[in-house]
Amino acid sequence: MIKENKIRYTALDVFRGMTICFMIIVNSPGSGAVPYWPLNHAVWHGFTPTDLVFPSFLFAVGNALSFSEKKFHQLSSGQVLFSIFKRFAIIFLLGFLMYWFPFFKINAEGSITSFPISETRIFGVLQRIALCYLFAALAVRYMKQQYLLWLGVLLLLIYWAILVFFGSGDPFSLEGNAIFKVDLWLLGESHLYHSHGVIFDPEGLLSTLPAIVNVLAGYLTGKYLQEKGSSFNVLSRLLFIGMIGILIAVCWDKMFPINKKIWSSSFALLTISIDLLILPLLVLITEDKRQQPQKWTTFFTIFGKNPLFIYLLSEIVLITLFTIPIGSVSLFEKINDAIFQPLLPGPAGSLLFAVLYMLFCWSIGWLLDKKRIYIKV
Repeated sequence: MIKENKIRYTALDVFRGMTICFMIIVNSPGSGAVPYWPLNHAVWHGFTPTDLVFPSFLFAVGNALSFSEKKFHQLSSGQVLFSIFKRFAIIFLLGFLMYWFPFFKINAEGSITSFPISETRIFGVLQRIALCYLFAALAVRYMKQQYLLWLGVLLLLIYWAILVFFGSGDPFSLEGNAIFKVDLWLLGESHLYHSHGVIFDPEGLLSTLPAIVNVLAGYLTGKYLQEKGSSFNVLSRLLFIGMIGILIAVCWDKMFPINKKIWSSSFALLTISIDLLILPLLVLITEDKRQQPQKWTTFFTIFGKNPLFIYLLSEIVLITLFTIPIGSVSLFEKINDAIFQPLLPGPAGSLLFAVLYMLFCWSIGWLLDKKRIYIKV
């Protein structure tokens, strides 16, 4: 049993590490060129490999919960609630502070002014992780395991109904979806995500509902592996469920389009199903005939052992590079204009910067792992 848990932890760390690795690459394309299409999110409806990154991280959060919840049995109900809400609050606050960082702005004249909290984005990637963890952990704590699957199905159907009945015009369009209405009423424009003149938060409050299901799916998958083992028959069942889920999601797309930005129920189902193909395969390939993890996994487990810290580091350094002015451009743009675009013009140069930046973040993770420093919340 100890050996099986070790293997599954290795697979989980590799899965989580691959997610962080790809997340850094897609979040840090070099300037001066449009990245290759797989490294961009779908503009609206549709799906690209990049769209799988965030839901896979939520799936990994649920999978990790299936292992860590065992310690809850040794705690009182009050201690469990305190632990859950404390973790939620820390992750949410870190996400908020990350968007507020560096707490000042440099205007066109070069003068520095404070960055008012009234203009800071409230929701975001870490905030969604925090909310999804909170609701999933509470559901795991207070609901029987056999009901969690039905809770996930119910959340996907309720979310679909909300968008249909409370949207206007095309309820799945940028202009007519109910997600924007809720966020605008709750937070106001200044606290939402602004991109290329468009005001819409892809991590809004309402669209968190289906994202919770990604965490629940990861939890149920982890429990299934722990209870049934990692035999070929067990893993093949997960692969079969994943293939059926993809088929259902593609059919559902005709009525509720696959869309990452509104986190449509079909999108949640599609990403869960793909993860149900990836994780079992990782369990198979991360062990050799002696039932020991293979050496190649070390690269990804470096990311997987300190995922939150490395993600925060990657974002903070990027924000810093964009904040420092060099003449009329930022330091980030200057580096790409002077080095990467002349070296490899176009999307290849953009990708080279992203890969090297990912390796820089990995090197920090390697140093932490070498010193056995693992930053948890």
